[in-house]
Amino acid sequence: MISLSRVYAILDAGCFPNTQALFAAAEELAGGGCTLLQYRNKSGNARVMLEQARELRRRFGSHPFAKGAKEPALSERSEPKGWGAHDSVRLIMNDRADLCLAAEFDGVHVGQEDLSPESVRKIIGPDRWLGVSTHNPEQLREADLTSADYLAIGPVFATSSKEKPDPVIGLEGVRRARALTRKPLVAIGGITRANAASVIDAGADSVAVISDLLRDPRKSAEEFFRVLR
Repeated sequence: MISLSRVYAILDAGCFPNTQALFAAAEELAGGGCTLLQYRNKSGNARVMLEQARELRRRFGSHPFAKGAKEPALSERSEPKGWGAHDSVRLIMNDRADLCLAAEFDGVHVGQEDLSPESVRKIIGPDRWLGVSTHNPEQLREADLTSADYLAIGPVFATSSKEKPDPVIGLEGVRRARALTRKPLVAIGGITRANAASVIDAGADSVAVISDLLRDPRKSAEEFFRVLR
């Protein structure tokens, strides 16, 4: 079974004014201790997505940890590192299994309207991570039966990161999800430094965050890890 970082940082290209700002935020997040970054780009421009993904891969190097290996301790991953030296960062591609392979990412995360988990697994092979988004108990039970390495549940709280979000599940929804699977569980949706600890207490192994990491990413990441020690 894989081991998830407490903070699952999501880099949404649509949140940044330009590509350089995206890369700078990624570096800051890694400097703040984030070892798990998901690259998300809903523009639909595959060429741009691949270029950005390959640049992220170049900057972060190859991940040295095989599936099932333990991630570095917090004290190890929060050490300041030089430009391009964050070789313990695992990169996850949102939606696109083909771009995951082309950019040599470490895994793929898919939603309910994307390729099925088993179709994605056939593309990426057995060693890369596969995550699946779920929004209710029925979806989670179904995803639990697949080869997914971890499951995501949400939105836990109201979120502005999606145009048409699914119904809010609240902390009780996280508790229900925890009771339904032994796989690592990522909670997502409206999670901030103020409520992250309550989400972990409800049973999540990790919290996925977008908005509350945008301002001063390094400092924000460090504060998340302090809250979640």
